[in-house]
Amino acid sequence: MIATKSDAEIHKLIANALCLNFANTLYGHGNVPVHEYLKDYRDLVLWSCHAGILDERQADALIREGARRPTEAVATFHRAIALRETLFRIFAAAANGESPKANDLAALNSARTDALSHSKIDRSGDRFRIAWTDEAALARVLWPIALSAAELLTSEDLDRVRECDGDTCDWLFVDTSRNHLRRWCSMHECGNRAKVRRYLKRKRKLALQ
Repeated sequence: MIATKSDAEIHKLIANALCLNFANTLYGHGNVPVHEYLKDYRDLVLWSCHAGILDERQADALIREGARRPTEAVATFHRAIALRETLFRIFAAAANGESPKANDLAALNSARTDALSHSKIDRSGDRFRIAWTDEAALARVLWPIALSAAELLTSEDLDRVRECDGDTCDWLFVDTSRNHLRRWCSMHECGNRAKVRRYLKRKRKLALQ
C-alpha cells in the first residue's frame, strides 16, 4: 500500500530561493489563510527533506527525536512559523519597493546569529561546505533558511524578488526569466487563470456591444 504524501511533501518549490520557498508554505498571508502546508513539527521536517535541507535518513532521525521531545518540537514549530511570517513580510516589502520593518530585520538577525553559532566549514571530498555542529537539534532545519534569507537580502537578486500577480496569490519568487518580466508564481496555475479571466472579460464586453 502506497502512503499518501502530506501537503508538505508536495508543496511546489517555485521560488528559486530556499527562504522564499519556505515563506510560500502558507498560501495567503492575510487575515484568512487560504492554505497551510505545515501543520506540525513533522510536517516541518518533511518539507525540509522535500526542499533539500535534509536527506531521508536525517529527516527520519529528527521525526523520531521530535516524538521523544514533544514540548520542544512544538516550540520549534512555532519558531518556524514566526520565522516564515517574518521572511514573508521582509521580502514582500522588497518586492513592492518598500522597506522592511525594523523589528522584522531584528528577528532575521537573531535567526541568522543562531544559525551561524551552529555552523562550521567542513570538507566534503575535494570541496568545502557549510555543516552544522548539532545534527540532532530540532531547530537545525531553520538554520539554512535563515542563512538563505540573509544571503538573498544582501545580494543583487533582491531586485528580482517578485510577488505573484494573481488575484488571491501572494507567493514570492526570484525572477530568473530572461527578460525579468515574470508576473506569476506559476504560468500553469495563476498565469492561466489570469488569461481565462481576461478572455471572459473580453467576451462579456463583446456581448454588450
